[in-house]
Amino acid sequence: MYRFLLTPRWLVLHVVVLLVIPAFVLLGRWQFGRFEERSANSERVTANIEAPPVPLDRLAAPGQPVKEDDRFRKVTVAGTYDTAHALVVRRRPQEGRNGYYVLTPLVTGPGTGVIVNRGWVPAGATADTPPDVPAPPTGQVTVTGRLRPSETEENSGVRDRGGLPSGQVLLINAGAIGKGLPYTLVGGYVELTEQQPAAATAPAPVPAPDVGSGGGLNLAYGVQWWLFIGIAIGGWLLLIRREAAERRASSASASASASEEKAASEGTATSETKSVAN
Repeated sequence: MYRFLLTPRWLVLHVVVLLVIPAFVLLGRWQFGRFEERSANSERVTANIEAPPVPLDRLAAPGQPVKEDDRFRKVTVAGTYDTAHALVVRRRPQEGRNGYYVLTPLVTGPGTGVIVNRGWVPAGATADTPPDVPAPPTGQVTVTGRLRPSETEENSGVRDRGGLPSGQVLLINAGAIGKGLPYTLVGGYVELTEQQPAAATAPAPVPAPDVGSGGGLNLAYGVQWWLFIGIAIGGWLLLIRREAAERRASSASASASASEEKAASEGTATSETKSVAN
């Protein structure tokens, strides 16, 4: 009855199912791995945001990169703004509007400093029109903000290029920006949330990071891929049962037809015999 499973058409189906099942297993495991990774990242970022501020020098030093585990940790640092080396970062939309981030180095001591992202300003009338940037406070200030590692093409998805107008950059990269400064920068930057004394006018604050669902979608996708395994196996078995049922029905129908033909043939023969006898 099940010899049809060895026909070429069914052998192809068996191979497809046997290839699909391990593929779905691997895809599900990959999604579960992404879920664990994103959940751990979400928990770390949330903990850093909610932690009380600490002095910057406890987490970062001039010339040293900021650790990934310290992303968005709140820090405080004091110094004076170096407006002569201020920059703006192109292509930074906020609330659906194109604009710039405002970067101003903060000199924290003899030969040391840190980049401060003071916030966002809207773009000018044209791409070449300089944005209107509020001036920072003069004299000594104390900045509180979120610590961030330097941006690169890999971790930001922004492709860096030259030929920009003077005073503009595409990435907040302390290593590249620090090459033109007379002091050594921390290998990252501070995203300002408040400062003392406050400025009379200031760029719009950069929103806090969206922690998101912590990989919830990846968990759902992982479960979905593993459900597909059951669907593939169930569909395979259903097709086998349907084919077997159809073949049984066809065989039964053929047998019934043969029996009817035999009965009809025997009936005809009997009639003929009776006619001869008469």
